Amino acid sequence: MKPEKKGEFSPYPFLFLGVVLLVYALVFVLDPDLAVRSCARFAALVRQVIPALGLVFLLLFTVDLFLTPKRVAGALGMEAGARGWLIATAAGVVSTGPVYLWFPLLADLREHGMRPALAAAFLYCRSVKLPLVPLMVYYFGWLYTAVLTVFMLGFSVVVGLATEQVEEWGGKKED
Repeated sequence: MKPEKKGEFSPYPFLFLGVVLLVYALVFVLDPDLAVRSCARFAALVRQVIPALGLVFLLLFTVDLFLTPKRVAGALGMEAGARGWLIATAAGVVSTGPVYLWFPLLADLREHGMRPALAAAFLYCRSVKLPLVPLMVYYFGWLYTAVLTVFMLGFSVVVGLATEQVEEWGGKKED
């Protein structure tokens, strides 16, 4: 199976949906009670997820509305400076959820001019989990937690710069 190009139609999502609907129909024929319970659980799950999805779509809309390539280049581009590092590290620390959900946003920001080092720093800083800091303090003490957190934030810059350098080396073509 060859990879699809961006914007090219793919029948696979519709095929998957059709198979799922077929399985639900089969279950409904074989065990209607199980099908009704399954649909009820699905509806309950949708009710739980809808508020979070609404917030995500609102944030995406707001970002799309106000985040122009010029602003991204100014705040997170090659000339961003200390402000860019501060934005990337702070955003990495406060970001939540699975990391793979952040990849499309970072890819979009990179296309609009985000510096590769700042994307790497953002991902590295995700290892600092604010809700877990009190637990770390309880088990390891203030000094250990503070030193580890400072090192993690500091090394996010080192990792970002190293990632950017490796990307530059990989991007050069040999003649």
